[in-house]
Amino acid sequence: MPELPDVEGFRKVLESCAKGRVIRRVDVRDAGVLHGVSARRLRDALEGRRFTEPERHGKWLLAHTGGPTLVLHFGMTGQLVCGHPDDAPEAHDRVLFTVGGDRQLRYRDQRKLQGLWLADDDSDVVRLLDGQGPDAMAVDRAEFEDALSTHRGRVKTVLTDQSVLAGLGNLLADEILWRAGLRPTDRASDLTEAERRRLYAHMRRTLRSAVTAGCVPPRDSWLTGHRDDPDPTCPRCGDSLRRSRVAGRGTVWCPRCQKDGS
Repeated sequence: MPELPDVEGFRKVLESCAKGRVIRRVDVRDAGVLHGVSARRLRDALEGRRFTEPERHGKWLLAHTGGPTLVLHFGMTGQLVCGHPDDAPEAHDRVLFTVGGDRQLRYRDQRKLQGLWLADDDSDVVRLLDGQGPDAMAVDRAEFEDALSTHRGRVKTVLTDQSVLAGLGNLLADEILWRAGLRPTDRASDLTEAERRRLYAHMRRTLRSAVTAGCVPPRDSWLTGHRDDPDPTCPRCGDSLRRSRVAGRGTVWCPRCQKDGS
């Protein structure tokens, strides 16, 4: 599933491919990815406008035009790619935006679990993002620590709750907790001040590296690089990794490096 680093990568694709360019044509190949807007209304609202500076909040991408804002969520399998109008569409290219005559921005999604919305103005954007917590890249330490201390759920569940903190998914949460030496089943509200600060510091460092990579990279030195191995071992201590489920999510952790919690 695309997480914050992936969506930041899509923001950069949108910026490099389409920023400042006139939207010449909107081709909706599959209206099943549209939410609350018809294909005709999407075309009428966007054709002739220019994409301006895009923004990201958590896993949401905001494609501003100086008027309506195209709002994108990538669900499990969504992507944003830049191509040429003459390139044949791929099977899962759902909506094509021809910009400036020689580039085409493509929303590609196999499973279609989320999709595209159209916000007429800033109040519509606020409404669509209502219930989202602060962005994980922008949240300050005090706000982060306060969110953890006031939630009694397991720390992984809290980290991946988009209403608490926007942008973290399964891979990032496991990686950050492993780096911080905390078990995913620890209660968030039971963490000490030192543990909360350590978790925040590792979240910031992990996100910076992942954003640079454009994904949660499966490096040998990362937990992510070993979680799908047949017999995964911890890249830090060499012990066998454990697999379990936390709030229905497949979870990987190291019983030696991640201390026993509450």
